[in-house]
Amino acid sequence: MKTLEEAKQAVIDDFSMYDEWLDKYEYLIELGKNLEPFPEASKTDDNLIKGCQSRVWLDYKVEDGRIYFTADSDAIITKGIISLLISVYSGRTPQEIAHDDFGFINEIGLKENLSPTRANGLVSMIDTIKAVALENCK
Repeated sequence: MKTLEEAKQAVIDDFSMYDEWLDKYEYLIELGKNLEPFPEASKTDDNLIKGCQSRVWLDYKVEDGRIYFTADSDAIITKGIISLLISVYSGRTPQEIAHDDFGFINEIGLKENLSPTRANGLVSMIDTIKAVALENCK
């Protein structure tokens, strides 16, 4: 498994291959299509991320001191965004996630290239992932 820094750098490198944001959106859509299937039974209000215009579900389990995330969304770009986040943070320790600044999101220019409602949703996704990590820090 890549280190957290290597995983974030891989995302930065992947996004730098594309010059146009339209191509970057296509890449996000592809990421969303590759997301593991999310069980219908997990699409509950408890797993729904508050603050997203579209519906985004995030579930997790803790095994051997690491958090493993699963997610889904009813919107294709949003599904790609949550897929991107869990590709970086799933399998990390709560401490790694809680102490990370999620700065790679700014480096790839994602937040400023989203609509205001999607940008707010991105912040809600990050806040939820961090909250899960903080509640599992020992």
